[in-house]
Amino acid sequence: MSDEVFADSAALRKLAKSFETHAYDLQSHLKSFSQKTGEEAIGDGFGVLTESEEITSSYVDYSKDVSTAMEKVHRHLDEIGAALQQVTRNTETNDDNVSALFGRKGGH
Repeated sequence: MSDEVFADSAALRKLAKSFETHAYDLQSHLKSFSQKTGEEAIGDGFGVLTESEEITSSYVDYSKDVSTAMEKVHRHLDEIGAALQQVTRNTETNDDNVSALFGRKGGH
């Protein structure tokens, strides 16, 4: 078995962009979700009946929990995209350095 590793910079860049795009899309959906399910929107949906206060409170709490969880997912996707971008830059720099050792310019 070979210990050689090959990294396709274009594929890494594409993968990083995909993570960044999904993070951006998730953030957009989260913003829309928050607007539609915020405390005011939920309160308006249930009205001001005394018995609906407990239900309203439960829905508001649930909405906040979902928003918090999705924000964490968004940040994670964004961090993965950034890390892949860094790996790509490092790979390209290493390729260039190795190529320079062998007298070639622009290894990738």
